[in-house]
Amino acid sequence: MQLDEIRKTFAARGIKKAKIGGFDVDGVLRGKYVSLDKFYSVLEKGFGFCDVIFGWDITDQLYDNAQVTGWHSGYPDANARIDPSTIRFYRHEPDTAHALADFYTDDDNAHPACPRNVLRRVEARAEAAGYRAMASCEFEFWVFEENPASLHEKRFADLTPISPGMFGYSWVRQAQNADFLNDVIDTFSDYRIPLEAVHTETGPGVYEAALTYSDALEAADRAALFKTTMKQIAHRHGLAVTFMAKFSSDLPGSSGHMHQSLWDSTGETNLFSDAKDPDGLSALARSYIAGQVALAPALTAIYAPFINSYKRYVPGLWAPLTASWGIDNRTSAIRVINGPGASAVRAEYRQTAADINPYLALAASIGAGLYGIDHGLTPPPPVSGDATADGVTGEALPTTLSAAARMFSESEGAREVLGEAFVDHYARTRDWECREHQKAVTDWELARYFEAV
Repeated sequence: MQLDEIRKTFAARGIKKAKIGGFDVDGVLRGKYVSLDKFYSVLEKGFGFCDVIFGWDITDQLYDNAQVTGWHSGYPDANARIDPSTIRFYRHEPDTAHALADFYTDDDNAHPACPRNVLRRVEARAEAAGYRAMASCEFEFWVFEENPASLHEKRFADLTPISPGMFGYSWVRQAQNADFLNDVIDTFSDYRIPLEAVHTETGPGVYEAALTYSDALEAADRAALFKTTMKQIAHRHGLAVTFMAKFSSDLPGSSGHMHQSLWDSTGETNLFSDAKDPDGLSALARSYIAGQVALAPALTAIYAPFINSYKRYVPGLWAPLTASWGIDNRTSAIRVINGPGASAVRAEYRQTAADINPYLALAASIGAGLYGIDHGLTPPPPVSGDATADGVTGEALPTTLSAAARMFSESEGAREVLGEAFVDHYARTRDWECREHQKAVTDWELARYFEAV
């Protein structure tokens, strides 16, 4: 929308203020309320937003090793520019418009730590090659009868789920929580985040939502906003939600799978499909998959960004352990779905959990696919059985964040896909995360060692 159209739309809807912001490297949406006069002004020329959001961690603790910002730079303002295509209206805040921004440095270059711009660059590479990158995400998440105060009072333990028991795909459990689920479906529909499906998963109070396919940047916007907005909807119903990869040692983890394919520039032809191929896959698709397989270990620090992420990487938890692919094989890192019909052919990236930053995870996975095409790579044979079983070929994925961060920092492929400046910054943030974890004394350590040693 142009400015005049935006003004008319806001007037017709009774909009009185706006909420604007952007996502940091951990996928946290940082923003503020502004007046409409301010919104209209910054829509044309951008606005200053303290770049400390790229200089602190998920708990607002300042990094001691960041180069893009810090005490050495004085934590200056980045130039934040609103993307008008992201304007949305949240029905539970009817007088407020929402919009996302991209971040730039003083010299008018994209801020090296801005996740949305990292994906923009990958998407632009696809477009320059004549491809239209399409994607969608699906998330598993756990819902509890808790609120921020009770979570902290209980120290995030012994929480009460929205419903007990193991009820995967339960029609009954969905009906019993219909008020909440109907609000979820209706709110996201109004918010321009259409959901293809929502259902219970196996576990007390766990659900899965599949978001509708779209262009890659829009898919990331939808996915990132879905996680943020789900927490707001849940709070209205006296509930709390987590997208942690593994919130409990006794229960399954939370996946965050990414579906993707390349289409022609018109968006009419799926370039992954080839009816003449025995598996229905084009040579382009095979090279794309080969790139993802080749770079999966090196990009794991993006796909599994936190210490907790690696709690999924154990046998029997529906998480891959090697860089592998297979036709409709849910045990492999990449599940290729080859129908029904040409439009449905796609790669489902299964290494990721629900804790991903969607911008970075999509940038890495799509970028790895383009890397495979650019380098003419050929994928290894597909895995037809259990890809996590002993003896299955495929490079092992790193099983700790520290190992993943080292591989990421040292990878020429990661630098080619995501850029030198971003890789240097992100590797430092993961090093910080590991060092913060090393200082922590856990409940497990106290119970195991306090009396006995």
